[in-house]
Amino acid sequence: MFTPVPHPILATRRDAAILIVDDAPENLSALRKLMVQQGYQTFVATSGERALKIARRVHPDLILLDVVMPGMDGFETCRQLKSHAATQRIPVIFMSARTETEDVVAGFDIGAVDYISKPLRMAEVCARVRTQLQIRSKSETQEEQAERLRTIVENMAEGLLIIEADGRIQYTNPACDQYLGYQENELAGRAIGDLLNPLVAQEYLDYFDRYAAAPETAHSHGTREVIIRHRNGSSVCMDLTLTPMYLRQPLFIGLLHDITHHKQSEDALQRAAMVDPLTKIANRRHFDTFLEKEWQRAMRSGQPLSLVVLDVDHFKLYNDTLGHPAGDACLQQVAQAIASHALRPTDLAARYGGEEFVLLFAETDGDSAHLLAESIRAHVESLQIPHPRSTTSAWLTVSIGVATIVPHQLDNTESLFVAADRAMYVAKEGGRNQVQATQTGSAAMEAVKALVMR
Repeated sequence: MFTPVPHPILATRRDAAILIVDDAPENLSALRKLMVQQGYQTFVATSGERALKIARRVHPDLILLDVVMPGMDGFETCRQLKSHAATQRIPVIFMSARTETEDVVAGFDIGAVDYISKPLRMAEVCARVRTQLQIRSKSETQEEQAERLRTIVENMAEGLLIIEADGRIQYTNPACDQYLGYQENELAGRAIGDLLNPLVAQEYLDYFDRYAAAPETAHSHGTREVIIRHRNGSSVCMDLTLTPMYLRQPLFIGLLHDITHHKQSEDALQRAAMVDPLTKIANRRHFDTFLEKEWQRAMRSGQPLSLVVLDVDHFKLYNDTLGHPAGDACLQQVAQAIASHALRPTDLAARYGGEEFVLLFAETDGDSAHLLAESIRAHVESLQIPHPRSTTSAWLTVSIGVATIVPHQLDNTESLFVAADRAMYVAKEGGRNQVQATQTGSAAMEAVKALVMR
């Protein structure tokens, strides 16, 4: 718990504890009286050994230490104070008649903060004690604040990186290490290129260069969504907020916020928008988008594009006879049978509406598409879904139309659908449970022919 720090001068006057160490009773008495008058809590010792015991027990805020004492002198006492964890940070002021330069230097080398010559001038002693207590109070306040900041950084939920201008990682907090699968300090010294896509890493390095050259004109880089490599090789989606900070050198504070779950939810929503909720295959919207993409690719490559349109025979009669739940289950089985034939990334099966399904086969000529369609028809029939009132078969069947085109600029997807629909209706009129195919004429070729015929 953080306790507000009172004004330094008032704090030293009321609360400070002083340990006075001197083997001369008259000095000890005079100094004790002076320190009590100043409002300090005062402890006294007449030897170095006794001073060490008191210091380790009461942890004074300052020690006034005589140099010349029998047995353990002041220098040795100070050495032992500085070698013990409980007392090493207590400021020590030496008092001595030994004022040669080498003695003063030795005192400071051992760890003293000040050196007062004897005979003592009491006003000077008060001033030096007060100054050192104020310095200690400020130092402790700064250390408290630093400790509070350290605790916040180490316990914050967001990942934090400190990055140097050359792209080297100087520090990461525990949350960052946990997000990315690293041990404590394992990322220190690595380059941001080890975590980011090379192009993204180079963007940041360019920004670092611009900021280092002209900090006053470089704007904050702000927040952006990045993909970061986890230690195990997987990718983690993060929001990275970068803020410049100039101390003795340019540094950049990066805050990482894990948005993997958010992206997963977003992706799930996008997938849901592209999937038919009943059959769990692509819906019409997804199919239309996919067709447009493959259409453009086919125009560039000059490869044929085949469309299969499929309709469940006598489906209304099936629904009326067995009920809608049975009809839904029937469509689900048919959808899975159809989808099992769309094996390549350039193939797609979709429910286009009601009992109508479509399949797109890119880079597939008419003969191959016809064979695929016949395989689908046979697969559906082999499911042996009973259709009691069908006049076509005892089992559920489908009628299929196939159309193939090599698209050009003057063509459109509608003409492909019209051709496939017409072929499907020919199949229905021909007795159902069959495949009919057509090779659609290219509007571009027809236009060329018309010009030639003139």
